[in-house]
Amino acid sequence: VQLPASGGGLVQTGGSLKLSCAASGRTFSTYAVGWFRQAPGKEREFVAAISWSGRSTYYADSVKGRFTISRDNAKNTVYLRMNSLKPEDTAVYFCAARVGSGNISARFSSRDMYDYWGQGTLVTVSS
Repeated sequence: VQLPASGGGLVQTGGSLKLSCAASGRTFSTYAVGWFRQAPGKEREFVAAISWSGRSTYYADSVKGRFTISRDNAKNTVYLRMNSLKPEDTAVYFCAARVGSGNISARFSSRDMYDYWGQGTLVTVSS
């Protein structure tokens, strides 16, 4: 499964961006997907996750209420809508996929839960 992320760029504080993760593979609709990010000099951290159906989601506290994860299985794409961006949101954003899943819960915040990782897209929020 290929998971290239796109949609990153430079935005001012308070602005918005929408990231996309357009996956290859006919079975993508059966995968849970997570977004992670990695800032310079820091470890990769969890942002949000969504179940294969889209009915279950989970967010990191740092983005709750500002970011929304969604998916369109007909297009093999998962999205991350980011509003009210802050300089501390600056990072390379990655998507990852896990074969099969039930409801999304806190355990999906672990990198170890995911089977596939894609190339990231850089988000820079200027102050």
